[in-house]
Amino acid sequence: MSSWEPDAALVATLKSAAAALREAGVPFAVGGGFAAWARGAPPTEHDVDLFVCQDDVDAALEALEGAGMRPERPPEGWLVKAWDGDVLVDLIFAPSGFDVTPGVLARSEELNLAGMQLPVLPATDVFVSRLLALHEHHLDFEALLPLARALREKVDWHELTVRVRDSPYGRAFLYLLEELDIIPVEIPMEKAGGIRWSV
Repeated sequence: MSSWEPDAALVATLKSAAAALREAGVPFAVGGGFAAWARGAPPTEHDVDLFVCQDDVDAALEALEGAGMRPERPPEGWLVKAWDGDVLVDLIFAPSGFDVTPGVLARSEELNLAGMQLPVLPATDVFVSRLLALHEHHLDFEALLPLARALREKVDWHELTVRVRDSPYGRAFLYLLEELDIIPVEIPMEKAGGIRWSV
């Protein structure tokens, strides 16, 4: 895990939320910034992202409410939220690029996060969701570059290339990674589903 430390309030909320979901028997995986931090990336500064199956959303939100958090159902249709004081917990069931299924949760890795062994979303899934969330009004390459450098050996870039091939913004970011020598070019275009950028 990284030597950088995230905000203590975020860590406390992560522990409380994870304990509540475990006690309620709700399967989950840690995603977002904490999933990246667990593998050596800079710490998250925003919120706690927990991935759950859509069928478990109500039970998960009820569990967090039972732990003293304030539930919120936004209109977006791919997540629900809970507030632990000023700290936000996102319960995500349909991130950009894939739905959270038992199979997705099953491939999570048990990693140490601030002294707790927690299921953590694979680095490839973390990156897929981040790249497919890019659009013309949100092209945050500045935040993604240090993430790519930190996770370069932990992401399956071949799989990621295939999964983001319909996104011009995802393809552009992979091209940028090539130009910066963060990832090498090893797979011919025809083997990457019509895209040149993959490893």
